[in-house]
Amino acid sequence: MVSVKSHVAIDSGVYLTTAAEIGNYVHLSPYLTIIGGSKSTLIVEDFVTIAAGSRLICGSDRFMGDGFTSVTVPDEFRDTVDFGIIRCGRFSGVGTNVVIMPNVTLGEGCVIGACALVTEDTEPWTIYVGVPAKPIKVRPREKMLEYAKRLGY
Repeated sequence: MVSVKSHVAIDSGVYLTTAAEIGNYVHLSPYLTIIGGSKSTLIVEDFVTIAAGSRLICGSDRFMGDGFTSVTVPDEFRDTVDFGIIRCGRFSGVGTNVVIMPNVTLGEGCVIGACALVTEDTEPWTIYVGVPAKPIKVRPREKMLEYAKRLGY
């Protein structure tokens, strides 16, 4: 099931195979890939932008040799699969061509720089860059919190 709240822009080429909860004032930019199947979920809270070309892998094979890594074979012959949730906290932002792996929560106000690989939860109001993504700086929050309050959030 997919639920979408108010003031949401979903651009062309957004590919979604999971359940999803999309909050208010969200922008899903062109050519996002959000995969993981029906047992996985994407949760995007209010005031989030996910930039063009990013890949959110909500569910994935582990690729450890436990079986075939193809959805075309019966489950008993499949590799171990991590079905999970990716959660983008309020005010978070994802730069272009970022990859986020299963079971990651982006903390409130966190920003991920372009081309980063996120494999672990992030701290609130922190900027991350690199492969794997590492924190580089704390992000100011006062102005965004004030604007959200003026919008009734």
